[in-house]
Amino acid sequence: MTDPAGRNPLDWSHATTEIPERGLKHSRSATEPERAELSAALGLLSCEALEATYHITAIAGGVFRLEGGLDAAVTQACVISLEPVSDRVAESFSIEFKREIEDQAADGDVQILSAPEVEPIVNDRIEVGRLFYETLAAGLNLYPRAPDAELDWTDAKAAAAAAASHPFAALKKLKDPG
Repeated sequence: MTDPAGRNPLDWSHATTEIPERGLKHSRSATEPERAELSAALGLLSCEALEATYHITAIAGGVFRLEGGLDAAVTQACVISLEPVSDRVAESFSIEFKREIEDQAADGDVQILSAPEVEPIVNDRIEVGRLFYETLAAGLNLYPRAPDAELDWTDAKAAAAAAASHPFAALKKLKDPG
């Protein structure tokens, strides 16, 4: 998932040449402007915090593995009352990066589901920020709801149709002709 405007709110990346043989461990906190951009891109009321930790290791054949996790504090609007709803998103992932990704036809669903997730290396850079952005977006509650919010809605047409189809509706008309 990317921002509709095409920009990445977390412009965090590493050149493959920066990654030492033993791997690169890193922790980052999103800055206030980055959190404001995340909020706007994801339709959040606010993103109070986003902490990211990750480890990039080189694997044979120019393949890299990124393992990481994020912990974010966000505020969304309740789908019923629009009241602010605070939430915490904690997710982890493991993704491989390759310079060229082969388009392999799978023999079945089992192969597709068991295959590691693979991302391309573009311009010899590993786009860490984009993956944290997508992980946060996927971890958000789709229907945030305030604890006391209740939807008290009835369809007037449906209620009238139900009343008219009631078995004693005809008798009620005879009793009350007006």
